[in-house]
Amino acid sequence: MISIWLSGLLARRLGRLLGTATGVALAVALLADLGAFLVSSSASMTAKAAASLPVDWQLQLSGGADAPAVTAAIGKATAYDRLETVGYADAEGFEAQAGGTVQTTGPGKAVGLAPSYRRNFPAQLRLLLGSLDGVLIAQQTAANLHVGVGDSVTIRRLSLPPVDVRVDGVIDLPNADSMFQAIGLLPGAAPQAPPDNVLLLPLDRWHRLFDPQAAGRPESVSIQFHIGIRHAGLPADPEAAYAQTTNSARNLEARIAGSGLLADNLAARLDGVRSDALYAKVLFLFLGAPGAVLAALLTIAVAASGSSRRRRDQALLRIRCATNLQIMSLAAIEAVSVAAAGIAIGWLLAGVLSAAVLHAAIFAPGMAIWLGVSALVGLIATAAALLVPALASARNLTVMQAAATVANLPTPLWQRIYLDAALLALSAILFWQSQNSGYQLVLAPEGVAASSVDYHAFLAPLSFWVGTGLLTMRLLGLSLGRGRNLLAQALRPVAGPLSGIVAASLARQRRRVTRGAVLLVVAFSFATSIALFDTTYNAQSRIDAELTNGADVTVTGTSAAPAGSMLSRLAAIPGVAAAQAMQHRFAYVGNDLQDLYGIDAGHIGEATRMSDAYFHNGDARATLAALAGRADGLLVSEETVHDFQLQPGDRINLRLLSLADHQYHVVPFTFIGVVREFPTAPKDSFLVANASYVADQTGSSAAEIALLRSSGDPAVVAQAARAVTASVPAMKVSDIGESLHLIESSLTAIDVAGLTHLELVFAILMAAGAGGVVFALDLVDRRRALILLSALGATHRQIGAFLWSEALLILTVGSVLGLAGGFAVAQMLVKLLTGVFDPPPQSLILPWGYLFLSLLSAAAVIGIAAIAAQIFSRRSAARGLREL
Repeated sequence: MISIWLSGLLARRLGRLLGTATGVALAVALLADLGAFLVSSSASMTAKAAASLPVDWQLQLSGGADAPAVTAAIGKATAYDRLETVGYADAEGFEAQAGGTVQTTGPGKAVGLAPSYRRNFPAQLRLLLGSLDGVLIAQQTAANLHVGVGDSVTIRRLSLPPVDVRVDGVIDLPNADSMFQAIGLLPGAAPQAPPDNVLLLPLDRWHRLFDPQAAGRPESVSIQFHIGIRHAGLPADPEAAYAQTTNSARNLEARIAGSGLLADNLAARLDGVRSDALYAKVLFLFLGAPGAVLAALLTIAVAASGSSRRRRDQALLRIRCATNLQIMSLAAIEAVSVAAAGIAIGWLLAGVLSAAVLHAAIFAPGMAIWLGVSALVGLIATAAALLVPALASARNLTVMQAAATVANLPTPLWQRIYLDAALLALSAILFWQSQNSGYQLVLAPEGVAASSVDYHAFLAPLSFWVGTGLLTMRLLGLSLGRGRNLLAQALRPVAGPLSGIVAASLARQRRRVTRGAVLLVVAFSFATSIALFDTTYNAQSRIDAELTNGADVTVTGTSAAPAGSMLSRLAAIPGVAAAQAMQHRFAYVGNDLQDLYGIDAGHIGEATRMSDAYFHNGDARATLAALAGRADGLLVSEETVHDFQLQPGDRINLRLLSLADHQYHVVPFTFIGVVREFPTAPKDSFLVANASYVADQTGSSAAEIALLRSSGDPAVVAQAARAVTASVPAMKVSDIGESLHLIESSLTAIDVAGLTHLELVFAILMAAGAGGVVFALDLVDRRRALILLSALGATHRQIGAFLWSEALLILTVGSVLGLAGGFAVAQMLVKLLTGVFDPPPQSLILPWGYLFLSLLSAAAVIGIAAIAAQIFSRRSAARGLREL
């Protein structure tokens, strides 16, 4: 009996079975691909976090520690492939003679490095001038002393005579914060800023100069081991990798028994990545879960489109003395067959899309649980679509009872209690509350090792999504009931004189019509919100990259070799639309040395974007105009404003280096505004002033940075800029494409573009399925009515009035309400995920092309279904009736 039933289903119901299996496959494939996204993102974050660190561990030896024993302990605690000894010594200051004047600095650090250090940890040093062999001086120290390659610098040691060294190279220290961190102290207990003055010596020479100082002043000299851990053994999950490296660090601390203090840079970096991993889960819930729910709803809707025929089949089985158990067994066979086919197709589709879009393997380690979850969801969706209705209709005794339609259905409970209005109001209240409470979606409470997600934030978009679907059902029900006359008037252009009859027919079929329209609303809402978020994120990623890089192409020089000196040659490069010079100096705010940027406020926006989000008042044009209107005006970063309790209009005395005597002198400024972000500026403390005023007060108009806006490919312009600046090794050229891969914001290690592209593919498929496939299957279920209309003499045009009116109603309601709901959900997503964006977007970016493609795909499938039904109805009535 089972084989006969199954073969009959395959022979007579193959199309409907495939339709239901397709819905299951979409749900399975989407969940499997979302799992691949989470697994691959976690592995990518861990790998990128580990690779971005110049030094994984810094171990500071205690006085009298046995260095060989400590080295052996390191090898037992963790696998490493790089280990270098670094010496640190305090100096009273440095001194140099240049141009008949003597320049001196305050306290500094003398660092000893072995020749192999730059090979093992290349990211720690960047050569600007000269050679990396010999004595190296940091760029800012060279500017303070006004020295270069070949000049002599005097090191004033503690309690020892000064000693002279000859400079062989000028360098930049990209990771000075970590290189000079205070090891063994609690955060905030020691200065976080690196020393202003740094000199690097060969390690053997450093020992000769500072071992005597260590004997007399041991607290002023220290030895560190810089260690590079073998990353191949790290787990892919950031949480597991953090736990492993933390445990290894503790193991080392136990082994060396107080012989040193450890700075676990790798664990600190992975600790931050754990919150990034939570963002991946957030994106899964915000962007992925609605798609999975929609796929399940589509599966149920496809199955429900054949519910009446399925009830008749079950009634016929009952007439032939089949028991409820036998009927449910046959329904279970159908469900298992559909589920098996859907799961197999879903996994195959997931594998193809995962490889093509996410560049991840569907059967990679860690994917077993996701494949199991996706299969379970497929089984549940199939059961909900096939078994539950079969169980509900098992009490039908006759064919007439099974086919009967209840004309007056009771008003659902949710309509009587206005659940749709309540959910929309709740969504508005929750969203307003979240925006006015200063919340953060990913929380990192002070003193708590782990981060967490504020899951309450999900209630706002979820409530809106459900509320929109229910509101659509209410409005469409009213339109098909009490608003039948208005509906008839609206359908007159399509139905002509039959508009009243068509409206009455739609009213009788309102459950079927409402189901198709609501499903299309949800599908369009999902597609629109995903597309808006994707385009907004992509646009904002470019802004973030431009902010980090400074412009499309940025040329960075030094005070001795300023990039501004080549501005005219750079501006003449083909493809350069605009070029602006920008000063990058240093200024003391009290005792805090900060970056100072001197700009031409009236024209800086020609070469780089000046976003409103960069400024506290949200108005870039007004802020820059205010700066240009006051020569001594100063824009101050939020952190500096907070630290020094500044108020607009305050006089601020900065100390700037003067070209005349190479000494720092007080220069007055007026605080006129707060700047949050600025091209190339650090994220903490910095200042922005008028370049002309800085030049007048310091006696130097040199601009260390040149910003280039490209009218074509920035990479091509950058290559040409490198050719122009090839004669000056100190100048560095970077383009926005490089920065797009290096931005350290929370989600750049996650393949957000891959996730959203994946979602967009599924959204188009679901929009087409929700609009067209369900509509088409509904028409197949109603082919008896269409044939009867034809048999009674209805013309081709008259039948088309019924079909096209219903198609137009479903498409119009679904697209209009779906697009509107999608805009609202996207606005919520962008606001709730503000932490993703740096800086936050000013407005949503509209993906007109994608929205048109989604609408076109749904309209095309609906139109094809209507045309096919219209052609089918033209068959001879007698032949059609015989087949029923």
